[in-house]
Amino acid sequence: MATKESILNKIQILIANHFETPENAFSFFDANSDGKLKKYEIVELLRQAGINGFIRGLVSSKLIDGYDKTGDELIDWTEFKTAIEKIKET
Repeated sequence: MATKESILNKIQILIANHFETPENAFSFFDANSDGKLKKYEIVELLRQAGINGFIRGLVSSKLIDGYDKTGDELIDWTEFKTAIEKIKET
């Protein structure tokens, strides 16, 4: 099973290699342009980052649990930015 560090590294590589800014990545994965990432949108981000299908659902739930500070089970731009900053630290 992938480690937390390897998952975070794959997300960082995806964003760095395919998007000019984290804002562009957020906008790209915000499929319905509502300013929040739903679980299925996070799952798509993980799929494109090369995260195994078996664990994408688990990882997306953990990301929401860890970074959703408003309690709406969605990731808004501020929460996404916090997650990206944390990824860069690892």
